[in-house]
Amino acid sequence: MITLDETTVAPPRALFGRLELQPSDSLLALIGLYAADPRASKIDLGVGVYKDEAGHTPVFAAVKAAEAKLLAEQPTKAYVGPEGDIGFFEGLAPIVFGDAAPRARLAGLQTPGGTGALRLGAELIARNNPDAVIHVGGPTWPNHAPIFAAARLALRQHRHIDLTTQELCFDDVLAALQTAVPGDVVLLHGCCHNPTGADFTADQWEALGALMAKRGLLPFIDLAYQGLGASMDEDAEGVRIVARHCPEMLVAYSCDKNFGLYRERVGALFILAAEPEAAAVVQSNLLSLARANWSMPPDHGAAVVRLILESAELRAQWLAELDEVRARIAAMRAGLAALDPALAFIGRQKGMFSTLPLSPDQVKAMRERYAIYMAGSGRINIAGLTPAKLAPLAAAFAAVR
Repeated sequence: MITLDETTVAPPRALFGRLELQPSDSLLALIGLYAADPRASKIDLGVGVYKDEAGHTPVFAAVKAAEAKLLAEQPTKAYVGPEGDIGFFEGLAPIVFGDAAPRARLAGLQTPGGTGALRLGAELIARNNPDAVIHVGGPTWPNHAPIFAAARLALRQHRHIDLTTQELCFDDVLAALQTAVPGDVVLLHGCCHNPTGADFTADQWEALGALMAKRGLLPFIDLAYQGLGASMDEDAEGVRIVARHCPEMLVAYSCDKNFGLYRERVGALFILAAEPEAAAVVQSNLLSLARANWSMPPDHGAAVVRLILESAELRAQWLAELDEVRARIAAMRAGLAALDPALAFIGRQKGMFSTLPLSPDQVKAMRERYAIYMAGSGRINIAGLTPAKLAPLAAAFAAVR
């Protein structure tokens, strides 16, 4: 019989005794505060999902139709393999890179959302060059830093925008990249910058592409909102310009927003390699990294996107619905910008988000005095607005400034 020596038994909780309590997500806390607020006039501008005029996050009709087709015709629920739905990946490539997509030089696969694509890209970078520094303009999406930190990569932030003047600081961006060394990575928002809505112009993308190519820097573009800014093609212009300049690049793509598939976690990672032989090597590494992370990706959302892209009818329906989403966001921007000259910058920016030039105390005052809820940084979800909410928001902003 095996007996335990009581003197060697670890005390309770010793196995996890080195863990420290982690701070809760501030946006989740904001959701709770909003839900508990009894005021009928309350406005939720915090959660980063698209909402229609009724305050709902709708399911696209094209998605419903594709799901019905999938339900009726899907022959199996067997694994799709670590690369995911190949038809999904192939269908997205020309949407991202244009009809002249350099297919022979592309590696990549389906990922669990754009976050999965960013994490897998980070691990690929770390495997190839663990000393690479990630250069990113700030403020940026709050999850960027922990994603790259988890891959043990250093992140160096430069200024993307002056939030006081709401002017994009392009000279600061160029100056920061002049300090980067060959092999460093430049993390860029492809369009609809989160959290500021301040995007580069085509000329600025050209300058960035030329500089990164000259200095031997690796572009990593986070393209999470294609179609919610100007148009599908215009929102991909930055990616396509950089691809013409730089022989190698990464693109993390999300279908969560432009297909409304938030909870399905649908994304892809594209790698542009210098030549087809290098793409094959990259692909083998992506497959091994994916296998160790999530083994096989979820299929439902990717299959829905593939069916939409394969069908001329469903594709046209989806694009029409996306046009409506984009038009609603643009209308809310224009309406808010017209109410106060201090908010005019919102009309020049694109996508779901802008960041109001408010201090944490002013953000708190917006919440406590006017029942307007936003992230502590001042980031607001433009899609959380309706015509009736524009005037109250503008008035509250003017009152706390």
